[in-house]
Amino acid sequence: MGKSGNFFHLHMVSDSTGETLMTVARAATVQYEDVQAIEHVYPLVRSQKQLDRVVGEIESAPGIVLYTLVDPDVAARLERVCLDLAVPCVNVLEPVFKIFQSYLNVAWTGRIGGQHALDADYFGRIDALNYTMLHDDGQVPGDLNEADVVLVGISRTSKTPTCIYLANRGIKAANIPMVPDIPLPPQLDEVTHPLVVGLVASAERIQQVRQNRVLALNAASYQNESYTDRRQIAHEVSSTRRLCAEKGWPLIDVTRRSIEETAAEIMALLRDHRAEEM
Repeated sequence: MGKSGNFFHLHMVSDSTGETLMTVARAATVQYEDVQAIEHVYPLVRSQKQLDRVVGEIESAPGIVLYTLVDPDVAARLERVCLDLAVPCVNVLEPVFKIFQSYLNVAWTGRIGGQHALDADYFGRIDALNYTMLHDDGQVPGDLNEADVVLVGISRTSKTPTCIYLANRGIKAANIPMVPDIPLPPQLDEVTHPLVVGLVASAERIQQVRQNRVLALNAASYQNESYTDRRQIAHEVSSTRRLCAEKGWPLIDVTRRSIEETAAEIMALLRDHRAEEM
């Protein structure tokens, strides 16, 4: 029931934003090849009336139901509906809550959307994001020493999206492009606080991404042929590797890495960097 060919319906019911459910669901779905989830996301479901629409959707397209609902009455009704429809229904946080409660021996608060509280951590992330956007692509190099991380790399090595991901984790991240025949800002040699990390990728991968970008920007009007020349790109990659070796900066090859994987390695390097500073 709920399956058609290689597709299935996946209902995610949350009394908050639904981000937790989507992360868990996608982490699980990716483990099954040739199967595609048709996602139905229902955020901010906090009353029986709001649940009515969800129930109607599940009845019309049965499938797996994942939920995070604090209100026991709303959760109980959803469980009953799924039982009547013979569809699986799982509270994804319940096992975690049970372990925490057993180990900590304290009652849980039942606070909806507690992870989105406007606390010091939240405002720290906003501050980090503001800093990161202001220092994208080598802008405002004068206060690089205020950064937690500075990423250095040639064009199309995912510097900007990696910095934004880090900023959403509360890490102030600046990035500086390495452009042929243009020196890096002198302020980079003066920094003492931030971790400086080089990013590289294979020449083939960078060439492919640059060619796609040129096409998107209207290839007919783009005159810089060296930008997509494989030999030039290989030279740029070699220069990055050589510079990082000379400076003692860690180097990450992002050819087959997602933004999340690259950021995870940077955060691990940052923990070690901070430990050395102490």
